Amino acid sequence: MATLVTPTDRAEKAEKKSSPVTDEKAERKQRPRVDEKFKIFSGTANEPLADEVCHFLGMQRGQAQVIRFRDGECYVQIQENVRGADVFVMQPTCRPVDEHLMELLLMIDALKRASARRITAVIPYFGYARQDRKDKPRSPISSKLVADLLTTAGANRALIVDLHTPQLQGFFNIPVDHLFASPVLVDHFRKLALPNLTVVSPDAGGVERARFFAKKVDAALAIVDKRRVEMNVAEVMHVIGDVNSRTCLIIDDLIDTAGTLVKTAQALMDNGATQVYACASHAVLSGPAVENIKNSVIKAVVVTNTIPLTEEADAARMEKGGKISVLSIAGLIGRAIQANHEETSVSKLFM
Repeated sequence: MATLVTPTDRAEKAEKKSSPVTDEKAERKQRPRVDEKFKIFSGTANEPLADEVCHFLGMQRGQAQVIRFRDGECYVQIQENVRGADVFVMQPTCRPVDEHLMELLLMIDALKRASARRITAVIPYFGYARQDRKDKPRSPISSKLVADLLTTAGANRALIVDLHTPQLQGFFNIPVDHLFASPVLVDHFRKLALPNLTVVSPDAGGVERARFFAKKVDAALAIVDKRRVEMNVAEVMHVIGDVNSRTCLIIDDLIDTAGTLVKTAQALMDNGATQVYACASHAVLSGPAVENIKNSVIKAVVVTNTIPLTEEADAARMEKGGKISVLSIAGLIGRAIQANHEETSVSKLFM
């Protein structure tokens, strides 16, 4: 006896036949891809930047507990599985430098003992970089010591933004990706289109950085010769290059007390510059820095968020007509981290 098959039966049969495999595949395509072997952790030094980087990469920041005992001793616990993972630890060693450096070392050690496959220390600001040689008898080479500590802790690679001097890469016995914040700063000043622009290096050591910047913005180059009298005190001597009737842009890797910056700007104005701007990768801004900038001839100071601004500097930034402004380098660091994870070249980030 034949069985009558209605259109409804056909539809139900077709639905049963197609649903298990087809729908599962469709659902799999729509589900966001999560790479469990790719993780980013952060210490407490600059969590907002780490969150920005994670947002740029479309991922969640790894869970880690960082607490301190009453005597100041640091305790770290990684709160998720990292076995066999490619892990990146973000931590600038900014104020308080020693506490944040210790946090970074303990996080790396914890990840190593948790069997992470590879650990990359992402250091937007590398503290102790200025102590890169024996400039006085019986003094340490602190930057070399810090590089050795990172390796001993268990870091397999390092990713650092704007070292005080590029030669510091040689202090590491592990591969170092040295990023420059210049592309972010160049893009900002291109949009400003400052007239008759001359890029100025505040000392001989920063000439390479200034030359790169000047080439990118199609500007002239000048150098300020200075003589350092003592720590954090510099005496500006004279300007090498023509700055008369020109807009000057001082570029440096960091601004600490801003003493050198202010004296450099004044020297440029004394030599006929019409206006002076300044930019730097790292806004250390310690001591009287904010007050020095406020009272200077500098029209504007542009920095990046490699380290968070101090409360005083942030308040000055928020003031109407404030001279300090901040650009984010989260995209630059995010692309470098992704390139490292995917084992692709980071050279394009310098273009």
